[in-house]
Amino acid sequence: MRAFLLTLTVCAVVSASVGPAGATGAFGPLAPPNPYLGPAGTATMHGDAGSSDATALPGPGPGTRPVTVYPLAAACPTLLQGYDGMVVGLCTSIAGRTPTVHLFDPDFEGPVGTSSAALELTKGSLLGGVYAYLDHADRLVLVDGARALVRVGHTRDEHGRWRLAVDSSTDLSGAIPEGDNVTGLVADWSGAVWFATGGGVVGTVLPDGAVSTVALPEGERVANSISAAPSGRVAIATTHALYEFRADGSGRPERLWRAPYDRGPGRKPGQLSWGTGSTPTYFGPDTGADYLTIVDNGADQVRALVFRSGGGAPVCSAPVLAGGGAGSENSPIGVGHSVFVASTYGYPYPATPDDAGPALPSTAPFTGGMTRVDVGADGCRVVWDNAVRSAVVPHVSTADGYLYTVERTGAAVTTPVDGYEFAVLDPDTGEVLSRSALPGTVAHDPIQMSALIDTRARVWQGTVTGIVRIG
Repeated sequence: MRAFLLTLTVCAVVSASVGPAGATGAFGPLAPPNPYLGPAGTATMHGDAGSSDATALPGPGPGTRPVTVYPLAAACPTLLQGYDGMVVGLCTSIAGRTPTVHLFDPDFEGPVGTSSAALELTKGSLLGGVYAYLDHADRLVLVDGARALVRVGHTRDEHGRWRLAVDSSTDLSGAIPEGDNVTGLVADWSGAVWFATGGGVVGTVLPDGAVSTVALPEGERVANSISAAPSGRVAIATTHALYEFRADGSGRPERLWRAPYDRGPGRKPGQLSWGTGSTPTYFGPDTGADYLTIVDNGADQVRALVFRSGGGAPVCSAPVLAGGGAGSENSPIGVGHSVFVASTYGYPYPATPDDAGPALPSTAPFTGGMTRVDVGADGCRVVWDNAVRSAVVPHVSTADGYLYTVERTGAAVTTPVDGYEFAVLDPDTGEVLSRSALPGTVAHDPIQMSALIDTRARVWQGTVTGIVRIG
């Protein structure tokens, strides 16, 4: 693979081009920005502290757009943008599965290198190299394979070259057992860093460096990231239940409530763990964080579950993905009254975590499908189902009123020669407004990773071998 920036202008096949859905603006509020994170919409894999997968930034909209390929020989699930406009990626190299931080200047178009700087970190588990966020100083915050909470900053040297370096490090080895890895972390509104490990440890790191932890019930694991609300509450979904926590007077995690869900008979094909595949999503029509939602793992039919933040009272639930794709590894989109869920059932991941266990059944066709559910006074109502085979975590823009995703093309029984198309949807109807061809086949598989919509209305999408930028 060439080690320089390859810029491609793709001739797109566009089925239609219409204005924003319903002239939108009717979604409802996003939660207020977290003062200890980077810019709202670009600071976490799911956009914000509440994992809404909704952004107030506009995307590229329907139609033909130029496509830029960054060949990095690495899978890039986390792409973030700081206040300074620089894009920071946390990628895992194909050779050695080493987590590597990459820095990109989004305004630089020259064919010189795939990133402006790169920094390798200590390797941990597969999911331990995925979740990270940007803090208010544009530093990437994560826990590395040595169980250290690190903040990676970027600066220019005296020659104008970009450099990445660990600005600070907090040893968590006394709080996290040997062999365990952090799978999710987020900052709360007081500046404490919350983390959850695959083995079921929940912890806080206070601004003064003090570390406190509590253990989840025996046998419960955490396989996705965690979310925070302006109230100080933090949501964690385990392989058995959904929780909310808050910090007590000493900063120690305190459990507020636990809600078990239907976890099904086993891990489904197209999921990375047995149980929900959701990072819990805060959303709501009043504060932007009134509710929490996840998707369960029922055997033949999955449901979107909505709970009241604070007390954990069930609000409502609705069957989703009724078209045959009964399983989702993706965090739902949550904004205003609405939840959007995409199926990953049967998606052919090239690797799964070491402790994932066998899938039941071992394989299945990837039929796809998406569902919108609205929460009202009379409960949850399914607004639409469609047959879109989303190959990524979709995102909604409240600025332009579009839903953005990447579709996998080809038959339901997937093959290495399947293709990918950038798709723009009307979130009011689920209709696809335009499709644009993306490069490559299996070498550009986005394997259900989350995109970044940047401040210049471009989409940065991670793939198994690097990044595709649209716009």
